[in-house]
Amino acid sequence: MSSAFSPQGDIMKNMVIKNKFFIFLVLSVFFLPLSLASPLSSSGGLVFAVENNSLQQAQDEKTQLEQQLRDIEGQIAQYQQELSGIKGEKNTLQNKIKQLQNQQTAIGLQVRATNLHIKQLGDQLDATESAIDEGVAKIQRLREQMAQFIRAINEYDNYPILYAILTSDNLSDIFDEMERYFQMSNSLNNLFKQVTETKKQLDQHAQILAQQQEESQSLLAIKTLAQQQLTGSVNEQNSLLQETKGRETSYQVILSGAQKKAAEIKNRLYQLLGVPAQVTFGEAVSLAQWASGQTGVRAAFLLAVLTQESNLGKNVGTCNRPGDPPSKNWKVVMKPDRDQEPFLQITGELGLDPDVTPVSCPMRNSKGQQVGWGGAMGPAQFIPSTWMGYRDRIAAITGRPANPWDIRDAFIAAAIKLKAGGAGAVSGEWAAAMRYFSGSTNLKYRFYGDNVVAIANQYQNDIDSLNAQ
Repeated sequence: MSSAFSPQGDIMKNMVIKNKFFIFLVLSVFFLPLSLASPLSSSGGLVFAVENNSLQQAQDEKTQLEQQLRDIEGQIAQYQQELSGIKGEKNTLQNKIKQLQNQQTAIGLQVRATNLHIKQLGDQLDATESAIDEGVAKIQRLREQMAQFIRAINEYDNYPILYAILTSDNLSDIFDEMERYFQMSNSLNNLFKQVTETKKQLDQHAQILAQQQEESQSLLAIKTLAQQQLTGSVNEQNSLLQETKGRETSYQVILSGAQKKAAEIKNRLYQLLGVPAQVTFGEAVSLAQWASGQTGVRAAFLLAVLTQESNLGKNVGTCNRPGDPPSKNWKVVMKPDRDQEPFLQITGELGLDPDVTPVSCPMRNSKGQQVGWGGAMGPAQFIPSTWMGYRDRIAAITGRPANPWDIRDAFIAAAIKLKAGGAGAVSGEWAAAMRYFSGSTNLKYRFYGDNVVAIANQYQNDIDSLNAQ
């Protein structure tokens, strides 16, 4: 009887041997990286030393950057203090030129500081992107290993345990096979946990990357603003010298022309990008005073914020216009999961064509790469998702649908947001301007708040001159 079953038994044994060899091969493939670690251990110290040197260099560079920033910020503070002293002195041509020159030096230092911040952040961005790339590669490796284990376990599942018992020479082989099966199951479970943990880390890195990109966008905007202010200060100095020919008497004549100044103020065009028609400064003041009456935000401060927002960069409001290339279309420049749907809803409700309604372009770094997202709308530069949170309050005041491209709605929207940021009193205006710009009072962006306050003071003088007539 036994001889009658011997051929079948040999076949079964061969299958068992074949399956064992397959499992051994799979396990060998999986544990191969671990086994290869020991031959390289002799060079491991060298690799570790290289990594340590790289880390030390990065730390040294970071320390140097931070020291440079502290030095520059100290110089900026010194020049600002000198400016305050000059402004308190007698208003002479010499003092005015000195004031402008100090202002130019301070702004130049601000540009240098911002460049250092951008470089520092660039290193952080590179590190985050590398971590994301490594995480993606790790997940791919883990998935490949999981697939190997799943195939091996599936092979075991297709081989009945009862059949193995009947065909095995001894019971210990059966227990060995079962132990290997459980080991593979545990390894598969561990791999799954590693994939889950790596995905979690990847999500965290993605959030950090998004924050770093937003910070980079803000820094580039600050740099652009500072460069514009520097150009304006130089032009003012050159115009002043050309007009006065360097003579103090000519400068004093200019200062004494109060009535002429008032007339210039009334007729000055208040530039608002995205607004179909320009308005005079007097009309802008009236709108600001109306919004101030509704919210309690000082008219001069509101004018300053809107002036800065609508002139924050050369590309403000220069995307999604008629004739713009596809690369400037709203579907490209707006953040897809945040602003595109609200933008369609806003334009749809107002009867506007979403493909030819101007919005801001994204900032670009020195390499020409897009940094962050554009899509800010109208004079107050609200992004669509933010506008959705204000439109009902605006409509309640104006009595009609809120329109971010309407100058009146822009004034009231900005006033509501600034009031929420603390602009009910002069003492809270700087912080409110900072929050309007970045949602925080991060001192990296203080040039924005400082500049808004300076513009507000100038506007207040203009308004007082108008009221004195």
